[in-house]
Amino acid sequence: MSENSGHPGPSGHDVQREVSELEGKSTTASRLFDLRLIIGGLFVVYGIIVTIAGINPSDSSLDKSEGININLWTGLAMLLLGVFFLGWVKLRPVPPVELVEEKDEGA
Repeated sequence: MSENSGHPGPSGHDVQREVSELEGKSTTASRLFDLRLIIGGLFVVYGIIVTIAGINPSDSSLDKSEGININLWTGLAMLLLGVFFLGWVKLRPVPPVELVEEKDEGA
C-alpha cells in the first residue's frame, strides 16, 4: 500500500521531521535548565551584591568580624565559585539526548 492510500494522518517523512524537531527542543531545554548554569548565575549575582556591600564597610560591621572585611572576602569567593560553575558549563556542555529504542522481547 502507498502512503496516500486514503488513510488520514502524517506521512513517515513528516513524523521523522517532527521527531527531529522534538529531539532538538529537548536538548535545548536540558541545556537551559542545567543546574550548573542556575547555580553559577545565582552565585555571580549574589557575589556582586555582597562584594559591593563589602567595598565600603561600616565600623560596626568590622567590629563584629574582629577587623576582617567579611562581606568583601565572601563576595569575592562567591564570584569565583559562580565563575567556576559558568566556566564548567562552557567547557563541558550537556551531551545531546539520545533516544534508545525499546525492543519487544515477547515477539
